[in-house]
Amino acid sequence: MQTFDVLIIGSGLAGQSLALRLAGQRKVALVTKGALEDSASSRAQGGIAAALDDADTIEAHIRDTLVAGAGLCSRRATRFVVERGKQAIDWLIRQGVPFTRDADGAGYHLTREGGHSHRRVIHVADATGLAVQDTLTEKLRAHPNITVFEQHIAIDLISGAKFALGDAGCHGAYVLDKRTDRVETFCAPHTALCTGGTGKVYLYTTNPDTATGDGIAMAWRAGCAVANMEFIQFHPTCLYHPHAKSFLITEAMRGEGGILRLPGGERFMPEHDPRAELAPRDIVARAIDSEMKKRGLDCVYLDMTHLPAAFLMEHFPNIHARCLELGIDIARQPIPVVPAAHYSCGGVVADLRARTALPGLYAVGETAFTGLHGANRLASNSLLECLVFSAAAADDILASPRRPLPALPAWDESRVTDADEEIVISHNWEELRRFMWDYVGIVRTSKRLERARHRIRLLEREIDEYYANFRVSNDLIELRNLVLTADLIVRCAQRRRESRGLHASRDYPASLAVARNTVLRNRLR
Repeated sequence: MQTFDVLIIGSGLAGQSLALRLAGQRKVALVTKGALEDSASSRAQGGIAAALDDADTIEAHIRDTLVAGAGLCSRRATRFVVERGKQAIDWLIRQGVPFTRDADGAGYHLTREGGHSHRRVIHVADATGLAVQDTLTEKLRAHPNITVFEQHIAIDLISGAKFALGDAGCHGAYVLDKRTDRVETFCAPHTALCTGGTGKVYLYTTNPDTATGDGIAMAWRAGCAVANMEFIQFHPTCLYHPHAKSFLITEAMRGEGGILRLPGGERFMPEHDPRAELAPRDIVARAIDSEMKKRGLDCVYLDMTHLPAAFLMEHFPNIHARCLELGIDIARQPIPVVPAAHYSCGGVVADLRARTALPGLYAVGETAFTGLHGANRLASNSLLECLVFSAAAADDILASPRRPLPALPAWDESRVTDADEEIVISHNWEELRRFMWDYVGIVRTSKRLERARHRIRLLEREIDEYYANFRVSNDLIELRNLVLTADLIVRCAQRRRESRGLHASRDYPASLAVARNTVLRNRLR
């Protein structure tokens, strides 16, 4: 049994920044199922949105967020996050993040992305997330109060209600050490889910392989509510190439003048929205999807060839280099792009201190539903949310009285055996991701959603039987979480009988007069 003051599950920006904020006063365990550096945060190219320029205002940033959110953002949560934007950026600067400077070196370069009315995205060239992650990882590995458990995957939370421990709180989690195949008990009075999103539930995604909805699934099984799971943001521009897996083409390219074109060179975005390429992501993704389906295209093209080659290499060095490796010179050739599942706007319901309904359990970052993103996330608000709510969670944890922990039951595998048919897992994984892409994608219908729900029920029965009879493995844990997450997405989508933001329904094309969140509540299983 491992005992700590705080257990953090997930090593992206939410988890790392929370660990660093707590480590001065608490003993912290950070559990991650891959290497410490493996996360969606490290793939964030564009940057972090904050009102930093004198010509910009907090009110303008709030307004842009509310517009992108299609009437469903919580005004209170939006103001809470945006007002703390500069403070969050200042904290990163103090940690040593080398944000890109203006040409004269006097200040920081700010770029603009879709849905923003001002240049307010601070960045490190076109690899902001990687630079932030590298900076924090170095500090985190060196801190004596932080113990990092790499190659460890959480199986389930340990709640008082589920295990009859005398209270309703969360006391830690069961965790599989993937190197030894042993299940360990992590005991802590405070547990934070920082596990990221659900992108791997879809066949095509910009997310890393780790994005399997683990935190959302564990919280649901522990009795927490989830909300707005139907709102899956499809990034409009993922590189389309047989040898490029999940390579994102940043929104900032369109912010700097990139033009979307059909194979014949025709521009099409002005026909879909007056903001053209700078429309919010849901509009651009649907426009691309519409053009591809209408014309039978495999992809469309993002054209940067009208910009100087030196400018492209300075501002987008990683994209330039990766495309060049694949035979695409972005200064001379348009970039083939397609939409791909990118970000989950819904998640575990959490308040402005990142607290869930389960005492002692916090949810931070993409795992959480805070009300900030509404029906569609404004570009570059995601890393900002991680920073603001990790600070809020840290403040709440440090202000909480220390509470004694009950004796926790050890993991029981006395009634299971080694798996004999692991091919079942890979087959179910492939089936799930393909029908989710086909039936619960950018545009949905009631019939498609019902078909998806039917297949999910069949998979759930198979996986539950498998889980009950065989020892857990990384693939089984992820598949179990993915199927549950898919079910939550479909159930939320079936409840929303309108089109709003990222949820587009052919059966309900209009938006309702009053915007409401889709909240699912679970009785403890």
